[in-house]
Amino acid sequence: MAGEAPAKGKNVDLPIRLLSAAVMLAVAVAALMAGDPWLDLFIAAVVIATLVEFILLVLKATASPVARFVAIAAGTAYIVLAGLILVQLQPGMIVGVVGTVIAVDTFAYFFGRTLGGPKIAPSISPSKTWAGLLGGVVGASAWLATFIYFAARQISGPTTMGFEMGEIGTIVAIGALLAVAAQAGDFLESWLKRKAGVKDSSNLIPGHGGFFDRTDGMIPVVLIAGAFLGASL
Repeated sequence: MAGEAPAKGKNVDLPIRLLSAAVMLAVAVAALMAGDPWLDLFIAAVVIATLVEFILLVLKATASPVARFVAIAAGTAYIVLAGLILVQLQPGMIVGVVGTVIAVDTFAYFFGRTLGGPKIAPSISPSKTWAGLLGGVVGASAWLATFIYFAARQISGPTTMGFEMGEIGTIVAIGALLAVAAQAGDFLESWLKRKAGVKDSSNLIPGHGGFFDRTDGMIPVVLIAGAFLGASL
């Protein structure tokens, strides 16, 4: 997740980050285009990797057997449920959901770096700013408006025009909800990593850390999307 205040030397690993991001995007797009069973296998692999990293973080962050059991049980339900929702969504809806999270991350990153300003919870994630959260809301709303517009054109044809004011308000409200949810997922993982005393959930993805570092904001957004879309489990 992004929404970061400017930091010295932030772009040192930018080339490897961009290369890793390109590889991840290529694999995800290939799985999406291949469809079942490859898409389901891809989602399952990401869910398993995320869950393993989460469990390892919990083991490092807690000492009490009871706390570990409760945290692992809750986290397993949290992560696996998101995966089950994803495998039931149509490819187009997966693009809509994942695109929302990417838009939140991208806009939050650039708003945070450009505007800086007060931080949301420096004791948990010192790089996250209110400006970044605002950028996340803008990004999510812009992506949702674009996605809904082109989806409507595919259904109704090229005569589809713009949005009414009430519809714009609804899109912005949903965008704000999803941006806050994505940031909350990021804060949850940041808090867990601080408790565990680690910077990343793993080092499996060069320049990005681990799978949980990439899916932390996506999980709550998928859960909300599942609730909105009525995905049956």
